[in-house]
Amino acid sequence: MRKKKNKSSMLFKFIGVGLLVVVAIVYYFFFAGMSSSGDTQYVYIDDDDTIDSVYTKLGEVSKSNAMTGFKTLVKVSSYADNVRTGRYAVRSGEGSLMVFRHLKNGLQTPVSLVVPSVRTMDRLAAELSKRLMMDSTALYKALSDEAVCQKYGYDTATIAALFIPNTYDIYWNVTVDKLLDRMQKENKAFWNAERTKKAQAMKLTPIEVTTLASIVDEETANNGEKPMVAGMYYNRLMLRNAEYPEGMPLQADPTIKFAWKRFDLKRIYNNLLYIKSPYNTYRNPGLPPGPIRIPSIAGIDAVLNHVQHDYLYMCAKEDFSGTHNFARTYTDHMQNAKRYSDALNNRGIK
Repeated sequence: MRKKKNKSSMLFKFIGVGLLVVVAIVYYFFFAGMSSSGDTQYVYIDDDDTIDSVYTKLGEVSKSNAMTGFKTLVKVSSYADNVRTGRYAVRSGEGSLMVFRHLKNGLQTPVSLVVPSVRTMDRLAAELSKRLMMDSTALYKALSDEAVCQKYGYDTATIAALFIPNTYDIYWNVTVDKLLDRMQKENKAFWNAERTKKAQAMKLTPIEVTTLASIVDEETANNGEKPMVAGMYYNRLMLRNAEYPEGMPLQADPTIKFAWKRFDLKRIYNNLLYIKSPYNTYRNPGLPPGPIRIPSIAGIDAVLNHVQHDYLYMCAKEDFSGTHNFARTYTDHMQNAKRYSDALNNRGIK
């Protein structure tokens, strides 16, 4: 009897050890942290990726034992024939089984996409494509297509107003259409009842507010001064008298830079003011056809909450502080302009 009990005890111990070995092996290959660095790393799967290139990309950020487990799972599944694009996280606490499930089911980790405040749509397309799978040419082509722009309520001159410069969680493999759909959704959320009511009180549309804000942003990077600058341009826009029956021209230097596509200009000379362009606010009254950049949220809110004053002129301060001297009369303005011009000459700025 005692011998039988000893044999049974040994058998149970043997089985127990065997189970522990099996559990350890399963854990080692399928549940142990996959990331080789111990930190969260990301794998980007493109349209042209095959299972072999997935192995290569995943192998660069994974431990060898976890890769063995991943390949085993691939062999007993249909994933090799159904590789899905996307940005996938390989986290320190997640094993090959979890990572495999994410890749197989397309469970991506979103990108924190920053919509930048840039001047042109080709620049916007280039910047966004750095963070997304989409080709910059495809995005720029859509933003240059009148039919696409009209779908969202804009044209090729005003499409910049669709984009609110902020940070959004977006999937890396988002399509151009889905991206623009998302931007429209965010735009509608931004233009809430309060902002819309303020625009209506100014007798401006959201696009017009955005266009004016783009000029304000180009004039000053000082957020505290932007409501003052916005108030000055709004005064010009709304002015109607015998001299300016269609409104006083905005005479905004940034629009001249935009018309010439010479954004590095430090001084605007008279010979630059004769360019035949709808963006030349020295020749054409009212706002330009659309924004001259994607304005900041601070710039848009500065227009909506502009300071109510009676200034019609402004000129950069001669101390190069980035702020401005404001004037009510042209005579006072010319005195301010002379001080600034003399300061530029003293510094040899052309």
